[in-house]
Amino acid sequence: MTEPGAGTQISAEVSGKSAKASARLWTAYEAAAATGGALCARGGDTERWFGEEWAATGISIDTRTLAPGDLFVALQDARDGHDFVLSAYGRGASAVLVSRAPVETPPDAPFLLVGDTMEGLVDLAKAARMRNFGKRIAVTGSAGKTSTKEMLALMLRGQGKTHAAVKSLNNHIGVPLTLARLPMDADYSIYEIGMNHADEITPLTQLVAPHVAIITTVAEAHIENLGSMAAIARAKAEILCGVRRGGACVLPIDNPHFSILHEEARRVGVERIITFGEAAGADLRLTKYASDGRRADVEAEIFGARCAFTLGAPGKHMATNALAALGAVSAIGGDEAAAAAALAQFDAGGGRGAQLDLQLKGGVRVRVLDESYNANPSSMRAAISILSSLSPFAGGRRIAVLGDMLELGGQAPALHAGLAEPLINARVDTVYGAGPLTAHLMAALPEKMRGAHVDAAHDLAQAVIADLKDGDIIMVKGSNSSKVAMLVEALRAASVPESDDVAQKAQVKGPS
Repeated sequence: MTEPGAGTQISAEVSGKSAKASARLWTAYEAAAATGGALCARGGDTERWFGEEWAATGISIDTRTLAPGDLFVALQDARDGHDFVLSAYGRGASAVLVSRAPVETPPDAPFLLVGDTMEGLVDLAKAARMRNFGKRIAVTGSAGKTSTKEMLALMLRGQGKTHAAVKSLNNHIGVPLTLARLPMDADYSIYEIGMNHADEITPLTQLVAPHVAIITTVAEAHIENLGSMAAIARAKAEILCGVRRGGACVLPIDNPHFSILHEEARRVGVERIITFGEAAGADLRLTKYASDGRRADVEAEIFGARCAFTLGAPGKHMATNALAALGAVSAIGGDEAAAAAALAQFDAGGGRGAQLDLQLKGGVRVRVLDESYNANPSSMRAAISILSSLSPFAGGRRIAVLGDMLELGGQAPALHAGLAEPLINARVDTVYGAGPLTAHLMAALPEKMRGAHVDAAHDLAQAVIADLKDGDIIMVKGSNSSKVAMLVEALRAASVPESDDVAQKAQVKGPS
């Protein structure tokens, strides 16, 4: 859940080449018409209508990241955004959207009064969609949502003005916020839609009304809440009910639950079903994959035509996500060749496969594979595969630091223990565990592979750093609440600038 006001940080969107649109996004009259709210201003010069003269260049729900010119929406969630109205004005908000008149405001400070600020944000989102004539793509799946969204944004920026959330704004707040920030003249926009329970995707996909919907994969994530894999597949398939008439969907043909997804697409009337994967008959079929651990060379058949491209991040799952994105580009009439060529510039984001080369004290050089943003059994196996593809420098080892995977219900112990086999096959030397569930994994591993196991990730940092040797490759992955991401930050903090003296003594070039 996001916290309004001083809560979880929310980033701006990328529109074309600018990270923050400088053009006017909402005028006072447009915002009032969209929400049915009342334009007001407390006190000040009665000769002028200050409450009706503002224009917003963006929308914010967090005063810490609010940019001058933003409309601040005072949401009531974990904290009440109304408590931060004065701070919003102090940071240069053009106006505030509130459900009660602020008691303390600067003279003439404008506000838009609505019955409910969350409903007001949704109303802005609906109006933004109605006034934009670009193509919308929505992405969901048990893993790969953000990476696929980022690939799409990269592909389409070279083909028109493109709007997409910078981070994972994929819940009941993030999706309408992303849509409300949609510039009127955007050619393309991309939306990531997540869920923890059934019936959460439906209202969000109906709000976005995408021209194309992508389901990246169906895996065990949230099985504790949903009860079965079939239920997870149907929950993911909810995204299909929002697809516009004449639209398309892109589905993973290799997934064991593809038949459920396909059946749901037919049931809700999606007119064009595009498939991707390795199976014969896929519309976008992966035929060859090779990686040096940093990048990948990919060959595929795209609607029967051969296509070869370079992907700027490793992992076969990344390559199949790229095919899904190419399918969506094709469905909206984009340039497939240009989109494929753009993938050479793709860079896995922090927590999603980014690789960091660090030097620790004593000239110890290590490579960190940062997979710390969330985990489920499917994404964990994919990350282990990437670790396997990386070759340590002479004398180095493969090390995995793993946190608990959550929301797996009664299957959690077996699913954690089940990671032992892929870790062994990946020739991982040492595994560290953080959390009570990883104890099941540690017990399933050969004794020689067992590193330290602790209940909380913050107790691992010192032991891991002390154990590292020159040339090691260390992967960090776990569910967000396992907090293994702090291990990555601890490694960053422990790194030192490389000196010429150390470099000469070490006579190494680090992992390759």
